[in-house]
Amino acid sequence: MTIINAALCSFGMSGRVFHAPFINLHQGFNLIGAWERSKHLIQEHYPTAKSYANYEDLLKDTSVELVIVNTPTYSHYDYAKQALLAGKHVVVEKAFTTTVAEAEELKAIAQEKGLVINVFQNRRWDSDFLTVKSVVESEKLGKINEAEFRFDRFNLALSPKAHKEVPGPGAGIMKDLGPHIIDQALYLFGMPNALFADIRITRPASEVDDCFELLFYYPTMRVRLKAGYIVKELLPSYIVHGSNGSFVKNRADLQEVKLLLNEKPNIATWCSEPESEEGILHIDVNGASSRYTIPTLKGNYYHFYEGVYQSIANNASPIVSADDGINVMKIIEASVTSSKEKRVVELA
Repeated sequence: MTIINAALCSFGMSGRVFHAPFINLHQGFNLIGAWERSKHLIQEHYPTAKSYANYEDLLKDTSVELVIVNTPTYSHYDYAKQALLAGKHVVVEKAFTTTVAEAEELKAIAQEKGLVINVFQNRRWDSDFLTVKSVVESEKLGKINEAEFRFDRFNLALSPKAHKEVPGPGAGIMKDLGPHIIDQALYLFGMPNALFADIRITRPASEVDDCFELLFYYPTMRVRLKAGYIVKELLPSYIVHGSNGSFVKNRADLQEVKLLLNEKPNIATWCSEPESEEGILHIDVNGASSRYTIPTLKGNYYHFYEGVYQSIANNASPIVSADDGINVMKIIEASVTSSKEKRVVELA
């Protein structure tokens, strides 16, 4: 079995919670180390891992084949570009970059050098979204007419992480929570023909966008995406209406909760939602109304890294490609234009 040596650009929350456990779990990867600017924590969890004092040392390490760019969004383009120019494959967290032009340049560099880019869109493997996708693809709902995805929170306080709250190219909810549900919508329904966006600042002390509503126009359906920090009573995160009926599902994936508690993932039994969170399918069947719950599929971010492995070791298509990342950036840029100019923006 080909073994791929991987290194992280950071061992903060994202490195410890979302990346390292699944890289370590996969037999095809060796977690060789992480760039740690001040604290040196990776050895507490992975004793054989290295701690790089700076990014240049990480890139000069010829044993490193894959670099995970899990730093603040504004730095993604620069760090990913350096890694590609050093001959490394990359995984880049969302948002892929801060502009479409940056994303397209990274794709071009990777193609020129024969390297692989995967964009980290782990929410494709959330238990709730996997279940929604399964119901839609089962065609039990009939022809889809409308869908709404939400990612809401209630928190008036600003994040202590300055890169999220200080105005800049990577700050704001559109590039934080936005890429999750934008990617899910595009993954399930494809690129829309046009969109309308309302992006706002709602928290009293906020200087960056913290609330948005997007409307995607498709030939025969509409998709609404919403996210905000002033939603105390949470609504269903997934609502899909079709010609046969409706499916409603709460956001209830437990992977992040378990990972924050340092629980280690596995392949077989990770990670089930409680039965109380099962989604409701309400449809007409042979002229009779039928309403029942749908068992929730198991989520597992391991499948992302299995896809990364196959794309590097066996030349499979990237599990979340640079094109996927570019499309999300196209939606974000068009949404900013739409909100600013208060108009529908056509998409090529």
